[in-house]
Amino acid sequence: MNIHNLMEEVVGHRINKLYNQIKEVNACWLTCDCENCRADAISYVLNRVAPRYVVSGRGVIHARDILQDAQIKADIDALGIEGIRIISSTKRPFHSSARTECIVEASEKPVFNFPIIQGSILEGNTFEPLANATVTLKMDGKEVDMADITWANPLNTYSSTKGSYSFWPKAIEAENADETKKFNFSIEVKRPGYDQVNYAFDTVLISENKIRKELDTTVSLKIMDLVMFREEIKNTMNRMIKD
Repeated sequence: MNIHNLMEEVVGHRINKLYNQIKEVNACWLTCDCENCRADAISYVLNRVAPRYVVSGRGVIHARDILQDAQIKADIDALGIEGIRIISSTKRPFHSSARTECIVEASEKPVFNFPIIQGSILEGNTFEPLANATVTLKMDGKEVDMADITWANPLNTYSSTKGSYSFWPKAIEAENADETKKFNFSIEVKRPGYDQVNYAFDTVLISENKIRKELDTTVSLKIMDLVMFREEIKNTMNRMIKD
């Protein structure tokens, strides 16, 4: 069964039209209209409007009638302008890269496909999410390459995402399919004023016939919450032991 969200094409069309209109009037706040920024703006709107799913021709006709509603169009445009403004002021590091660099490279050879690795960083005194921590994923002591340039390593944690982090390691070629191998990882967490945290773990994978090009959030590896303590706490404890 093929399920389709009509809002994807509707929002995509409206956002591209808005970008072109904004460019025509030379709006001073529009700093970039590259393909990646446009894709971010489309995602911004799609995450804030109700989807319209269809599975048949009848469904398409019915849904298209609904999408002619003036209020729906106005809502999409309002969210579109809001999203374009935000993205223009907070562009991603890779925003000007070619779109082909933002997708997983195809490979017909057997590979080890890694799951998404995710977790959270907490403050040791309050056990609240900790922002502004730098998290690095390593394999055998070296930084791990990511599936594509839209995934950062190392990355910073933010209050808006509650101190969470996620990595999608790049697939590694295997000699054959159905080959089993263990991979040794470590996570390094740094933040000024806090003791560094290092956490080691491993995962066993079975190689597959081809690379996974699409993100599958159901396949993930959840890491235990990592807690950071202030350096002053450690120094105080050391003084107490000496006394």
